[in-house]
Amino acid sequence: MTTETNSNRPTHRVFAVIKKEGNEKGSWLEIGAAWRHRDGKGYGVKLNFIPRSPDAELVIRAIEPKPAAQAVA
Repeated sequence: MTTETNSNRPTHRVFAVIKKEGNEKGSWLEIGAAWRHRDGKGYGVKLNFIPRSPDAELVIRAIEPKPAAQAVA
């Protein structure tokens, strides 16, 4: 599977998720971005921050395209 992209925009966002006792969802902090490799076999990742908490988990999520605006009649 090869994925060619003409954009320098990232395809994924990178989050640090810190779960605390009594909080099921945890706190999500966007810390970077990721780009799919052209051959589709990996990702390039750029982090703006590196979490130091032992409770932090890195999560990479695809960027969902925004829905097109509907025309107003």
